[in-house]
Amino acid sequence: MKCAMLVTGNGPIVIVTSYDSLENLDLLERLKDKGIPKFLAYEIPMELAQERYKGHFEKVMNGFTESDSLRVLDHNGHRAFNLFTWAELGTPLAHESPLDDLYHHH
Repeated sequence: MKCAMLVTGNGPIVIVTSYDSLENLDLLERLKDKGIPKFLAYEIPMELAQERYKGHFEKVMNGFTESDSLRVLDHNGHRAFNLFTWAELGTPLAHESPLDDLYHHH
């Protein structure tokens, strides 16, 4: 299970996924289908996300199983961006779908 802040073209969001890697091809495909073909991903330790989001974390995680591949923990980019320090987030993973996919997505 992974938690990550994705810095996208529309601003930051925080996701939780049951995939063991933020580079899992199925996860990348799901994100692309949701209009997120390009992002910087900062992994957030689950305990830290739980500490910062408190009850909201529990609510989002309620009923979350291994078969749930993706849930959005935070749509509010301003809040997500300011809840964590760069030191806590570490080194980002950069991802972008091939340009061919980007131009023919819609």
